[in-house]
Amino acid sequence: MPSSGAISDVVIIGYGPTGQLLSLLLARKGHRVVVVERWPNLYPLPRAVHFDHEVARILQAAGVVDDVSNITEGIDTYEWRNAGGELLLMLDWRGRGSSGWPESNMFSQPQLEAVLDAHVRASDKITVLRGWGATAFEDDGDRVRVDLVRGTVHDGIWTATGETDTISGRYMVGADGANSLVRERLGVGVEDLGFAFDWLVVDVLPRVEREWFPKTWQLCDPARPTTVVPGGPKRRRWEFMLLPGETPATMNRPEKAWSLLEPWGMNPDTAELERHAVYTFRALWATRWQKGRAVLAGDAAHLMPPFAGQGMCSGMRDANALAWRLDLILRGIASDRLLDSYGPERIGHVKTMIEFSIELGNVICITDAAQAAERDREMIAARNTPGYQSPPQPRPPLGPGLLVEEDPAAGQLGVQGAIGTGDGVRLFDDVHGNGFLLLARSSRTLDRLSGDDVAFLRSIGTVALGLDELDDIEGVYSRWLNELGATAVLIRPDFYIFGTAADEAALAPLVGRLRDALNIPLGPVSPDGPLLDAMTSTAGAQ
Repeated sequence: MPSSGAISDVVIIGYGPTGQLLSLLLARKGHRVVVVERWPNLYPLPRAVHFDHEVARILQAAGVVDDVSNITEGIDTYEWRNAGGELLLMLDWRGRGSSGWPESNMFSQPQLEAVLDAHVRASDKITVLRGWGATAFEDDGDRVRVDLVRGTVHDGIWTATGETDTISGRYMVGADGANSLVRERLGVGVEDLGFAFDWLVVDVLPRVEREWFPKTWQLCDPARPTTVVPGGPKRRRWEFMLLPGETPATMNRPEKAWSLLEPWGMNPDTAELERHAVYTFRALWATRWQKGRAVLAGDAAHLMPPFAGQGMCSGMRDANALAWRLDLILRGIASDRLLDSYGPERIGHVKTMIEFSIELGNVICITDAAQAAERDREMIAARNTPGYQSPPQPRPPLGPGLLVEEDPAAGQLGVQGAIGTGDGVRLFDDVHGNGFLLLARSSRTLDRLSGDDVAFLRSIGTVALGLDELDDIEGVYSRWLNELGATAVLIRPDFYIFGTAADEAALAPLVGRLRDALNIPLGPVSPDGPLLDAMTSTAGAQ
């Protein structure tokens, strides 16, 4: 346990991927973190299996992406086929996404958590209290006190032993899952869209390697809607929708899993059954994500159907959105009012992802043969229409918050490209960090900023660059500024656009808008040298 009376910077309740990632992001910025997790060991069985290019960039920011890349496999397409094998829809996920990493990645959650845990244990800034459950907390105005009880596990059931303790943190994050104690004790309600379907999720380890075609696909068969995807390297996952009259109790049995797997060539001779579990796919989000010094993240804040593969991804975006805010607050640069924008921004993004997942689910989960036939006709006709293009992955903007809201580009996800350096070709963040970024067409544009503007940008760790100072070997950044129609763009540490400047005259007002949004007064310090020299020295700390 932390020493009696010690106050950490942040207490995180829950040590799943969201809590693990948030602890690493905060620790890399120098903050002391205590994580409370009632289960004594990492959960050994599969759950989430997909993350996208944006999450890969977040893992890059946490310093773990190389290790994570060793346990992932990319996918090129996601196909939907009907019961007769006809192609209804093909989503093209080939190549790199706008964040500089593969568009879509498949993995096994226990392996991911093991990688994150190894990095956590290597940090001297993070303490993990395993076997302790949070029972209550109190916001004292300048800290949050958290009451703990030690527990033991027998036959998968956690039971309190009676030993208690109390820890304190300047802020507390509830990343404690769908049945969140933190959300309950905060008295926060949920917006439930009423989407609920039971599916049997089965993970297997094939004993013999084989080519799967399609590799990642959805069988839109009204007799049994089924998802077939990789579960990470050398793993496969099947998800079978429960039909009317079927119950979780009768379906969640190994013999039932094997009977459903048999048509796919999976049986005890050809595969090991790693896990089978019935999940109810839900669609909901907490109506409020922050009260005082207590904040929600991950499944404690939202649940979504898995059809877009965005459940865990959204929790990791929560972690990234919180990390830079808490960093500025803990360093005394911004007030805790900075947290006010966290929930509205993330709710706006999550709501769009949930609604998209429901749209997919409403197409997939059809069990009426006549309705399915009509769906098939419409989708096949659409594919045969001249000029048809498969729909892209959704790129929802953030909800209202710390953004130039009248700017249509604000709240959109930024890009990351490869750049040339003296050491060869590297991704931008590996060279310049992942703090605030002011990118202009020309370094001469940046000279228009006043000394006060430069001092402010330097105080929040901004890197300022002109395209003439950047070896944009693939043209990623020049194309992006052209698409934005901007002379300069100001990007937040979570990679989302704060706002753009259409011309040089709009640059100083843009910087002023950020200073006002962060509620940081004008500073007296003016840098001695050029803007780039004054600010890039902070990049290595990001």
